Amino acid sequence: MFVTEKSNGFSIKAYQGDAKTLLAFSLLKSQIKLLAGFTIRCQPGTKRPFYLYNKLQFKYPEKHAQNINEPVYSTINAPIQKFRWLHVAGNFHQEDEVFYGPYTYTVTPRYFDTKGLLQTIDLSLSLSVTITVQPFLQGNLELGFTRGFVQSQAFENHFGKKAILRPAGKELVFDTDSIAGKNNDGIEYTFKDEFTWSGFTAREKIFNILNEVQNDSSLSLDVFAYDLNEPDIIKAFLNLAKEGRIRILLDNAPLHHNKTIPKPEDVFEEQFNMVVTEPAMIIRGKFSRFQHNKVFIIRKDWEALKVLCGSTNFSVTGVYVNSNHVLVFNDKTIATLYENVFNESWDDKLNGPKFRASEWSNSFSFRGNGLPKMKISFAPHTDAGPELNAIATRVSKEKSSVFFAVMEVDKSSGPIFPALKKLHENVDIFSYGISDSTTDIFLYKPTSRQGIKVTGKSAKVILPPPFNKEAGIGLGHQIHHKFVVCGFNTSKAVLWCGSSNLALLGEQENGDSLLEIADTDIATVFAMEALALVDHFHFRDSNMEIVAATKQAVKRPIYLNINNIWALSYYNKNDLHYVDRELFK
Repeated sequence: MFVTEKSNGFSIKAYQGDAKTLLAFSLLKSQIKLLAGFTIRCQPGTKRPFYLYNKLQFKYPEKHAQNINEPVYSTINAPIQKFRWLHVAGNFHQEDEVFYGPYTYTVTPRYFDTKGLLQTIDLSLSLSVTITVQPFLQGNLELGFTRGFVQSQAFENHFGKKAILRPAGKELVFDTDSIAGKNNDGIEYTFKDEFTWSGFTAREKIFNILNEVQNDSSLSLDVFAYDLNEPDIIKAFLNLAKEGRIRILLDNAPLHHNKTIPKPEDVFEEQFNMVVTEPAMIIRGKFSRFQHNKVFIIRKDWEALKVLCGSTNFSVTGVYVNSNHVLVFNDKTIATLYENVFNESWDDKLNGPKFRASEWSNSFSFRGNGLPKMKISFAPHTDAGPELNAIATRVSKEKSSVFFAVMEVDKSSGPIFPALKKLHENVDIFSYGISDSTTDIFLYKPTSRQGIKVTGKSAKVILPPPFNKEAGIGLGHQIHHKFVVCGFNTSKAVLWCGSSNLALLGEQENGDSLLEIADTDIATVFAMEALALVDHFHFRDSNMEIVAATKQAVKRPIYLNINNIWALSYYNKNDLHYVDRELFK
């Protein structure tokens, strides 16, 4: 879904994401002389309008045309020097209660005078677009994403440099309404405040399911779980166990099971069995390697009504640190399919060979009745080749664009990872990717059309002013997504996502699901998530501390340019920025 406006050589396009908007701008080449950037004014419904903020500002703001009622980093005073911008509702102006509904974005090109000073805004140059901002919903499918930015200025602004995600001690369950710390302004916040912000729409979808089941005694919940230690999720599971309204298939691979030193999952199993009203409501197992699904299925009696799936583990790290996604199908057909897979796994006690021999170790196609054109395949498989080869082939032969966010690209087997590793070499397409792998990073190079491939793995960085030191939370993976998008913004757009690590060994030995969705709007939402992650970590990777000798290194502050040099690369056909502007405009 997008809307666009054009006038006198200036165009803006707004793409709808999951509670966020991607704004893309373009001008005629003749119009970029003395271009200072873009001012963005936002009007949420009938509420008070505001200007979006820019982290950067001019070195000497007082020399430029300034609105004294706005901060020097407001885009009215510090125009954005990029040709696209991602707005996340509630980042600054609506922290207590985010408005969902129609947003009008008014974008104005800004110009310098011949002395390099910002001129007063000329509203005759402005264009406006109106688009709905809300959690993504299409037919019977909802999408949700974790925010995944504990390594960010935004997290530091909200919760300070000393933020923690669990209290001291080893308690599995704790009161998330208790005080977790104070932010940089000395204001106290709770663990739930952190969780709500960091978990974003994925957390909302997870707890919508849990609350729906807890509030209706006629409903039951079936759960596939891998990592499991999120305190409020566990509280909900234990409440349902007391009423005999939950069944859980929980991984017991060494990462999650130890007889000598119990893992969180072992502690949970003991607590679960102490309160459950019916025997054998939890089964531990690992198929052949891992029980790697992350699934909720709502049942009424024995009829499946709704299912939540995706990459998000039901853990503190999974929901509040990792970059992850969930999908919710409000559809009995899809829910029944997942329930059949659950029942097969339950009856076989998570036995890999038996599942591979079952009818559910297969691929199933759907279309219509509020669903996109899609396939769902369930692992473990005897032969994982067809699914993985299809992705690798499309990536290798793509003619437009490829976006990806996958956990690893250098340690896993199968055909997909070699294709993703060399993808940036293809200068005929736009490619933008991120993983937690730290090899083969490829950053933007001026006058090169090669794509970008970055890492989200925690690393020491020296951020230049005005960026601050960030909170030192580095639990597990940053990039835990497993998705690839090909053909963004075309009729042939396709997305692969789910819990599958897209690796040959995982598909052969793990309990997993892999979804293929051929839908332009859904592919756009995932492409926007990849875009946000790559942009964010590209800056961090560019400032990575390579040499230990730079201990106390201090970098020069970054300021806005006072000429149009920043814009020239977007009009050089031999530069990735040109491909970027052309793709999104």
